[in-house]
Amino acid sequence: MDNRSISLTNFVSLLFHFLISICLTNALYCYETGNFTTNSTYAKNRALVLSSLASNVTANGGFYTATVGQGTDKVYGLVLCRADTPSDACSKCVNTTITELIEKCPNQKEAISWGGGPPCILRYANRSIFGLLELQPTDAGYNVNNITSNMEEFDQTWSGLMSRIVTKASMGSSKVKFATEEADLTPFQKIYALMQCTPDMSQSNCSYCLQKAVGYYQSCCHGKQGGYVHKPNCIFRWDLYPFYNSIADALPPTPPPSISPPSTNNTISKENGTATTRTVVIITVPAIVFAALVALTCSLFYYRKSKQETKSEDLDENRSKECLKFNFETIRLATEDFSDHNKLGQGGFGAVYKGVLSDGQVVAVKRLSRNSKQEEVDFKNEVMLVARLQHRNLVRLLGFCFEGHERLLIYEYVPNSSLDHYIFDLEKRLLTNWGTRYKIIVGIARGILYLHEDSQLRIIHRDLKVSNILLDEEMNPKISDFGTARLFPTDQSEDATSKIVGTFGYMAPEYAFQGILSVKLDVFSFGVLILEIISGQKCNKFRNGEEEEERDLITYAWDNWIEGTASNIIDPILIGAASTPDILRCIQIGLLCVQADAGKRPTMASVVLMLDSCSVALPASSKPGYFVYSEHMSILSGNQSKSRSAQLSANQCSISELEPR
Repeated sequence: MDNRSISLTNFVSLLFHFLISICLTNALYCYETGNFTTNSTYAKNRALVLSSLASNVTANGGFYTATVGQGTDKVYGLVLCRADTPSDACSKCVNTTITELIEKCPNQKEAISWGGGPPCILRYANRSIFGLLELQPTDAGYNVNNITSNMEEFDQTWSGLMSRIVTKASMGSSKVKFATEEADLTPFQKIYALMQCTPDMSQSNCSYCLQKAVGYYQSCCHGKQGGYVHKPNCIFRWDLYPFYNSIADALPPTPPPSISPPSTNNTISKENGTATTRTVVIITVPAIVFAALVALTCSLFYYRKSKQETKSEDLDENRSKECLKFNFETIRLATEDFSDHNKLGQGGFGAVYKGVLSDGQVVAVKRLSRNSKQEEVDFKNEVMLVARLQHRNLVRLLGFCFEGHERLLIYEYVPNSSLDHYIFDLEKRLLTNWGTRYKIIVGIARGILYLHEDSQLRIIHRDLKVSNILLDEEMNPKISDFGTARLFPTDQSEDATSKIVGTFGYMAPEYAFQGILSVKLDVFSFGVLILEIISGQKCNKFRNGEEEEERDLITYAWDNWIEGTASNIIDPILIGAASTPDILRCIQIGLLCVQADAGKRPTMASVVLMLDSCSVALPASSKPGYFVYSEHMSILSGNQSKSRSAQLSANQCSISELEPR
């Protein structure tokens, strides 16, 4: 080989690693959960938190958390470097990521970034993010080339490797949850994989996060020659060459000695925008022989740590209960002894009061009726269950109080009341243009998706309606009132129940009349919500002009859709806008969700994808499940289906009545 060939080889090798570093540059997500001004206390606290993360991460083994401030100005920060990253590379990644976060998310109260090559996770928020499993947003990438070997054999080898490494990484210690491993694909080629969780995750949460990451890759990128998935609490990457360092010495990776130039088809592409899930394409090369074996003693060490961690998880849950517990006197003072002028409304389980804690934080306090038969242990366990639901589009439970006969639930305060106060009010509906309504639709969809697929539990809400959608100061939607929610087995598609609960007009027909319960019940309710938000009309009290019609909203929407007069469905204040095609697309999504055949209704994952990307083609909708209030009232009343919700309130929250199976 002459000098020119050697130079070309070196150049291509350098070019390859340069391209990889480009592909793994920061993936950013700025949350739309509230903004702050440049010179505010929150801005100063954010700067202090980010500075603390940068200065302490390497001294603490590559993982560090910090908090600064109090009340609504409190900022929580977290940083994690990949465990095989040298200290100097870790510091460089963190500093670069902080600079880009400040530039790209100048006034957002929450943001996350996965820095580039090797990645580091850096995030901050105005809420506690420590120890909480969150699966969105997701950043993913894949090799544009396809697997050329036997796919059946490849899948078997690949799946076995993924299963082993998930177990290995999740059984890590409280300081590091990281693992690398490889598997023989052919005598001359191996599959290399790396997984890591933030150390504040429990073994079970880490395992679940990594399993979701692997599942996401399989759904988006199956058959490709390598890729990665980044989530807020875990990262996963695999490839056909050794891309990681030994965790013991963290030396820079050895480049392949000889690499063929990439073909013209091996292009790099990256999607722009603010969608929750983004896909990035990366370029890889044929694998080379490189051994990076992990000692068996490490596996034994992890196993011992797993036993210790199982015990510590029980202690952590008890500590969590204590952290969630509020003193009754504190809440009594916060609500001015539950005074009437602090009363926000009355719900099915009791009254809701506005309160101001001693640190200035505004809360909503649900005072449960004293005739409730729940015992203290059941009450606390249920609170822990609801407290695990952490999503920006769900009303957040802050804590509870159980003293004597008093049982209180303390929620975040959501100032803008419920959605029905806006879309059904002749004056307030003028404040909700199409941009606001679309944001509300998307937020509700993401909240439901979290309940169905991305939370630690699989939950069917069963009472999704406009009065259970609360709006924060930025008009972001938050799903509330889990009083009729139902735990659902992850390996079960549907169930039957004799107890029909919910609200007339939002119930799927198979549930209302046959008691068939599945996630498609919430999908149906969401479809009704879309039609109500777009039309400004109530589902059971539809008005056409000055007269109230016998038809329900779903029937009216379907009739106009098939007659080609879909514009009749749109709220008059929205007609004429440049966004009319987007509105019509949302009507079609709503009609897909309310189809009579539950099997034809899309999943919430598909709904979110349809809403996020206009390039996704929508299937034709079939006849919806008509639901006329007057026609079915007598049938449903015999099944205890009357809505348990009371009058509208500004913060209509209630304790869950989850029914584990």
